[in-house]
Amino acid sequence: MSIEIKNVTKNFGKVKALDGVTINFEEETIYGLLGRNGAGKSTLLNIISNRLFATDGEVFIDGETSVENDKAQSKVFLMTEVDAYPSAMKCRDILRWTKEFYPETDLEKGKELAEKFSLDLKKSIGSLSTGYRTIIKFIAAIISNAKYTFLDEPVLGLDANHRELLYKTILEQYSENPRTIVISTHIIEEVSNLLEKIVIIDEGRVIENNSVESLLSRGYSVSGKAQDVDEFVKGKNVIGADVLGAVKIAYILGDEKVDSLPDGLEISPINLQKLFVELTGEEK
Repeated sequence: MSIEIKNVTKNFGKVKALDGVTINFEEETIYGLLGRNGAGKSTLLNIISNRLFATDGEVFIDGETSVENDKAQSKVFLMTEVDAYPSAMKCRDILRWTKEFYPETDLEKGKELAEKFSLDLKKSIGSLSTGYRTIIKFIAAIISNAKYTFLDEPVLGLDANHRELLYKTILEQYSENPRTIVISTHIIEEVSNLLEKIVIIDEGRVIENNSVESLLSRGYSVSGKAQDVDEFVKGKNVIGADVLGAVKIAYILGDEKVDSLPDGLEISPINLQKLFVELTGEEK
């Protein structure tokens, strides 16, 4: 069982926000949905959760259409940057209403997390700072125990301590109740250790869909004198380069195995954030 996205396209007038997106979100996996601002991440999540309709293509949740299907949508919880709750609604009522729509919601866990995040559940959402509005929406999402939990930019307005606590909470809740969690973000470095698989969207298209381990194993950098580097990378999939005086660093994504390296060149691994930057940069 999974969420199947088949050739989904979304147009806003002349703007193509999504262009033939085909991916699967499998059960009990933590995904990173990565992309620059405006890449189409939020549009895709809104289509999955029936908040937007695709121009073309289909989405199936455990084999059933996602469109106007309460049974299918009951398995999906989408946390977004948008404040959809009435500003006068108390935080405790947000959690209570979450349980009305998602019966597996753990209200005791919600109270526990509110204490950890120093959130006063008696306050209205309209009286909260941006960071605390993010926190109450995150708590509602993670305690819902929805089979498919989507977190769209879940650290908006959070300080370093709260971000660290949020990531820790995701891992703890996933361990206690395995489910599919999709973290949509353009902040890569902080979430890289949480992710099992990643989907990278750029300009409305999927450009990478793989396990983190597999992607990182294919990426490396080669540095040395520019002419030596240029000679070495001929025929290889160079995704970017930096030049520092006479030294050049080339970033490569490929399946070939490097058995030997010419004198004067050095090979190094690339972290997920650097791979993302090179794959989605202006000069890609």
